[in-house]
Amino acid sequence: MDDLYINFTVSIARLNKIIQRIKSIEVKEYGLQPIHASCWYYIRKNPQGLTAKELCELSLEDKAAISRALKTLQKEGYIKYEPRGRNEVIKITDKGNELAEIITKKINSAVKAGSAKLTDEERKFFYNSLLEISDNLVNYYKKLLNKEV
Repeated sequence: MDDLYINFTVSIARLNKIIQRIKSIEVKEYGLQPIHASCWYYIRKNPQGLTAKELCELSLEDKAAISRALKTLQKEGYIKYEPRGRNEVIKITDKGNELAEIITKKINSAVKAGSAKLTDEERKFFYNSLLEISDNLVNYYKKLLNKEV
């Protein structure tokens, strides 16, 4: 059992580190950081707009990091804020969409490189399994948080 835990956690940590390094290289020429790519993903996936709090929850990033990232994206004209009830939602601008298209192509190239030796069936199984593990761990984490309260 210990080997499974070590293999799992080391592999996931290694994947996360290399993904962060790839994102860093791919967005560097635009003066951005890896967190900006994550923000873009969730903002584009939610065209109705997201609050900063919702973005924090989806990305699992802390509030301060998201706040700094959004400030940069707004300053550069990639996002805008629009009122929604008592909150403001973040939406991507046309300029943001243009750069997001470029970044999306870079992300797709990285994903393709990462799964180059897998068949379509293996790739589908892997991603489904990883999503299931991720969802299960998020639920476990939420249960742990509830115990602390």
